[in-house]
Amino acid sequence: MDLNLKGKVAVVTGGSLGIGRAVTEALAAEGVRVAIVARSQGPLEAAAREIEAQTGVEILAVPADVSSTEQVESMMARVAEHFGRIDILVNGAAHPGGLVRTEIEHANPEGLLEDINIKVVGYMRCAKFASAYMKNNGFGRIINIGGLTGRGSKQLSGMRNVAICHLTKTLSDQLGPHGITVNVIHPGVVETPHIHELYAKEAKIQGLTPGEVEANYAKVTPIRRVLQPNEIADTVVFLASERAGAITGESIAIDGGITRGVFL
Repeated sequence: MDLNLKGKVAVVTGGSLGIGRAVTEALAAEGVRVAIVARSQGPLEAAAREIEAQTGVEILAVPADVSSTEQVESMMARVAEHFGRIDILVNGAAHPGGLVRTEIEHANPEGLLEDINIKVVGYMRCAKFASAYMKNNGFGRIINIGGLTGRGSKQLSGMRNVAICHLTKTLSDQLGPHGITVNVIHPGVVETPHIHELYAKEAKIQGLTPGEVEANYAKVTPIRRVLQPNEIADTVVFLASERAGAITGESIAIDGGITRGVFL
């Protein structure tokens, strides 16, 4: 299927690791020039070089902290100046799993504020400045990476994912007349470096081995396995394409069926 993505320009925050890196690789494979954004300059530049060598498409490393409005504005301006346009934004910069995963008596309010500042307000900052360039072209795609903790009550940090759904729907209303769609996806249990840290933590709590924790996740997932990062990336690439022009304001789980709720 021709997604008509060749020559477009994307900004991927959190683009050097895990799901963000898989998204960057998948977009580049379609001919999209990508600016990857993260705070750590060394790993960011190394990832850019590796992906560029792998795909033959230009990857620009732009260090920035999405909790800073000034840095986000400067980063978007640099990308637009370098590539001449911005067509796609994939918001993925966040603390994996959130900083507040404990009971209320142990919960750190400052950690929750940091979670929200980076993942909710950070997404808004990026959308604010990227959409200004998208409006000039009459085309844009914003894909927000949420999380399944927003659909349950296990973690206080999950409230950031609920807020992202509201942000997504609101922006889809505001930006739709300009040819810009906005959607949020909720990855399930995905094979990333972070997930192995989670297995280790859960193993200590449950008195199991990390391998047993992973097996238990797979056991309660209808497809009976953990997802791969490229499976998340494939959906992002489709939503970023012209073919997905009628999909906006939606909240889509890519979770192998682990979510048991019925969402209309």
